[in-house]
Amino acid sequence: MESKGKYGNNHNQKHSEHHSQHKHGEHEHHGQNVNARHNHHEKEHRNHIQPEHNHHSHNESEHRSHNHHDHHEGGHDKHHGHSIGDFKKRFWVSLVLTIPISYLSMMIQMLFGYHVDFPGDTFLLFLLSTIVFFYGGKTFLLGAWSEIKEKAPGMMLLITLAIVTAYVYSTLTAFFIEGSDFYFELATLIVIMLLGHWIEMKSIMGASKALEELIKLMPKEAHKIDASGNILDVSVEDLKPGDHILVKPGEKIPLDGIIFEGHSTVDESMLTGESVPVEKITGMNAIGGAINGEGILKIKVSKTGSDTYLAQVIQLVSDAEKTKSKAQGFADTAAKWLFYVAIVAGIITLAYWWVTGDFDFALERMVTVLIIACPHALGLATPLVTSRSTSIAAKNGLLIRNRTSFESAFRINRIVFDKTGTLTEGNFGVTDIHPNDGVSEEELLKLAYSVETQSEHPIAKGIVKEGKKRNLDIYEVTDYQNLTGKGLVAKVSGSEIAIVSPGVLRENNISFDEKTYEKLAQEGKTVIFVLKDNLLQGMIALADIIRESSYKVIKELNNLGIETVMMTGDNKRVANYVGKKLGMTQVIAEVLPHEKSNNVRALKEGGKKVAMVGDGVNDAPALAEADLGIAIGAGTDVAIETADVVLVNSNPVDILSTLKLSKASHRKMVQNLGWAAGYNILAIPLAAGVLYGAGIVITPAIGAAVMSLSTIICAINAQLLKINNK
Repeated sequence: MESKGKYGNNHNQKHSEHHSQHKHGEHEHHGQNVNARHNHHEKEHRNHIQPEHNHHSHNESEHRSHNHHDHHEGGHDKHHGHSIGDFKKRFWVSLVLTIPISYLSMMIQMLFGYHVDFPGDTFLLFLLSTIVFFYGGKTFLLGAWSEIKEKAPGMMLLITLAIVTAYVYSTLTAFFIEGSDFYFELATLIVIMLLGHWIEMKSIMGASKALEELIKLMPKEAHKIDASGNILDVSVEDLKPGDHILVKPGEKIPLDGIIFEGHSTVDESMLTGESVPVEKITGMNAIGGAINGEGILKIKVSKTGSDTYLAQVIQLVSDAEKTKSKAQGFADTAAKWLFYVAIVAGIITLAYWWVTGDFDFALERMVTVLIIACPHALGLATPLVTSRSTSIAAKNGLLIRNRTSFESAFRINRIVFDKTGTLTEGNFGVTDIHPNDGVSEEELLKLAYSVETQSEHPIAKGIVKEGKKRNLDIYEVTDYQNLTGKGLVAKVSGSEIAIVSPGVLRENNISFDEKTYEKLAQEGKTVIFVLKDNLLQGMIALADIIRESSYKVIKELNNLGIETVMMTGDNKRVANYVGKKLGMTQVIAEVLPHEKSNNVRALKEGGKKVAMVGDGVNDAPALAEADLGIAIGAGTDVAIETADVVLVNSNPVDILSTLKLSKASHRKMVQNLGWAAGYNILAIPLAAGVLYGAGIVITPAIGAAVMSLSTIICAINAQLLKINNK
């Protein structure tokens, strides 16, 4: 299908029944003859689309989204639905109860040389510890069960092993067998771990709502045309394929369908990446969620529910997020191995000492091993770094949404960039002005500026912006007409001024500098021509302006040996021009949303760690698919919700800060976990009694003291985290 755009003059229909919304063929806009395979340029204005309503729950995609669990903390839902407030409450309650537990604890009594003895003191200690175990430890117990079901042992299972062992053994010693209780270790371990998780949750935003944000893009109601031609407002969920609907100017298109009457331009930028509104005529496809322009469209519904374009994007995002959620955080990986070490060491300890004939001593040694295997420092090793790095990130304009992906960002060796709104400003700007002989550059721009002030088209806005920048005066404009398919015509100072495409010039046999035009067109620029009483005054070229910061970030990434790939829905000429100017490693053009995620998957092959930088709905599947999804802060809610890191200042240079901070954070986590695990390497064998013959054995008191020292070291080390942004 050929559509000449706002200033075009011809509509040849070659309608393809299947996927024709992506195959508009040639699209000529303001003189730029773009032979784009999918006619998908890129995004331009994004923030103007506001989510309207929570969508009805009639289709599969929405059903899936409501059952979607955000696994942004690793292979399991780490915090099991507990809010920050819930962790805070559990922490304070447990902390308050830990004070009398510590006072009543035999170990603390021995350490500080006092003695507590009153009727029921043992039962009171048991009761308080039981409350802390079940109330404070609930999230760890649930987390451990989840890790067992998923066969992915991590931090939760290690903590649970320690607190269950401490509670069961202490209860046995309190009422049934001889031995020292571990109620103090139980309570302090739960309190420290709750503190760590509270700090971590405070530092991180809540769960991703990408799927919900996608659903919000869809209107809730539609104007249905019945058999008699009457218009009825109905719920979108009541529509079926074959129904006829009316879409008024400025409204969102409710569902995918085929236009059977009407003529308008449609803004598909939120969905497809098309920066320029697409001319729509009878027979062309309309995408649900796109915004209708100035015309009225009548559409025959072709797809509903999970078959719609947007529903398929939702499914792509869902699938990609589930795949990525299998990744395990650095702390969980360390905890997994500590869990295995604790189990093996505990079994060996019990077996060895039992064989020697003292079961009570064997049991005590095993319990000590299992408790010491989960040092308090481990619970704070990463949350303290998380808190510090999140604070540093905020000061540097970064919002970290997914810790697991962020922690691995330093391994990224290939970064994929969306074009419009990411590497470019997402707005058209004047790049070249070529007046004809006898016409000044200022006069040519002034004529175009005066007429284009009457239009809301992105190209018009680019010319108006240039006119304002040069402080040009505006001529009085009368008899303004927007001739769809031809251009703009108006009266200025008694003369007829027309702003048209080369197609109109050729149709009217008006000659122009073909060589200059072709050069500009090859650079992917849009060219308009200004006529005064049918006499050519000159041509003006516009393009999506490349951000100044993009040159810096691409150069630095290339210097670091990181491959830079530009992936865009725009046509190859525009993409190659921008890619060459920036010095990109690779350019992939004319890409649809599902192809973006497929391309990211392909770019990950060979062990490559891939980051994706984007800002629109059409980038969401690719952001979810990438090892690290980075959203531009000025982008859509959907892109922001899908991303792992958000660049609040919409500055691509902040990508460098992300990589540097990830590297620095990882180094601190390794150091802290080294302290925590290093303590275990020494403590576990001593707790098992390997030097018992030499009179050296770790008592609970010594273990508690060393644990405290290890925790303090981790806290100080975390505060030393910084990044060098030179």
